[in-house]
Amino acid sequence: MSDLPEKNESKRKIMGSILPKAKKPKKDPNASMSFLDHLEELRWRIIKGTIGVGVGVIVAFFFSDFFIKEFILGPTRADFFMYQIMPIDAVELSLISRRLPGQFFTYWGTLIIIGVIIGSPVLFYQLWSFVEPALGSGKKLKTILNAMFINFFFLLGVAFGYFILVPFAVQFFTQFVISDVISNEFDINEYFTSVAVWTLSCGLVFQVPVVSYFLSKIGLVTPEGMRKYRRHAIVGSLAVAAFLTPPDPVSQIMIALPLIVLYQFSILLSRFANRKRKKEIDAALGETDA
Repeated sequence: MSDLPEKNESKRKIMGSILPKAKKPKKDPNASMSFLDHLEELRWRIIKGTIGVGVGVIVAFFFSDFFIKEFILGPTRADFFMYQIMPIDAVELSLISRRLPGQFFTYWGTLIIIGVIIGSPVLFYQLWSFVEPALGSGKKLKTILNAMFINFFFLLGVAFGYFILVPFAVQFFTQFVISDVISNEFDINEYFTSVAVWTLSCGLVFQVPVVSYFLSKIGLVTPEGMRKYRRHAIVGSLAVAAFLTPPDPVSQIMIALPLIVLYQFSILLSRFANRKRKKEIDAALGETDA
């Protein structure tokens, strides 16, 4: 009986030398974070993103004359360079300030909007750094690439809104008259608000491929489903274009076409994301079975 424990011990040693050692599970950096820790992390991300926007505002402040005269007031002049490229017979736009602080609010509003655009890479990176670990990846390089992906489409939409939509809309409303005895003189605050809304709205609308890609990564969207609702997307694109543009068919079509192209591109991104997700699931199941 005394030899039995020694035999069992020797068997365990032999089995331990034959069987592979189990790997330690990778530590999830977010596994030990409480709800308050997540809130603290989000707070710091927002603060860092706000600092990036603040730096953008400072840059806009130092070049305020250029941004005000060329960026904001550019479409009001008949010699604006986009009018030479697009088939628009442009006329001068007259602006007035009806409120005492009108020009003051326009000045600082312009700097803030431009600061957001300049600081958007930092802002998107900080916000995505908070979201990325929830999608199963915390690699810094991947976070940077995804943030660049988001920012690219945002800036592409902003450029489209400013260089395409704004010139058409400004000239439409400038030249639209119901009687010769009524002259068009627009308030500077209304003009600035319209330009900012049109520009930033296009930046947000151009996030459709980004949303499609990341929803496909987590399995909420499939390319088959997007193809099924393609007709609905075309009607939706026309509705969005009608909402963002003046009520003339040329500008509405010019806005609707890029949206339709973006939706089709989103289907391709969804297909790529779903294939990648399927490979990751198959690899994980294969490792589990092994």
